[in-house]
Amino acid sequence: MPKLKELSTYKDARGNLTVIEKTLPFEIKRVYYIYGVEDQERGFHSHKKTQQALIAVHGSCQIHIKNNGIINSFKLDSPDKCLIIEPQDYHWMDGFSKNAVLLVLASHYFDKNDYEY
Repeated sequence: MPKLKELSTYKDARGNLTVIEKTLPFEIKRVYYIYGVEDQERGFHSHKKTQQALIAVHGSCQIHIKNNGIINSFKLDSPDKCLIIEPQDYHWMDGFSKNAVLLVLASHYFDKNDYEY
């Protein structure tokens, strides 16, 4: 099941600082980000073993998770929100705002055999 988490954020006159420390249920082995998306959908897969944490570090997008026939949708629109998705969570993304950047932190290195379409 996906879990939406609020990340620790410290705000003052100098700006904001968001920390990802002792927050994720896995060790980060891969980091990538998705950007330059215009009216496209991405994803449409689940994993056999990889957990992921998704963060909209700029702009916003929609994340849809299908599990046991039920679809849950999440709007990521702030860099202090983090959506944790489990391997069995079939997911796809759409509704990217102009200049959106979606950061993905993953528990495993890339392995094409880990994907289920």
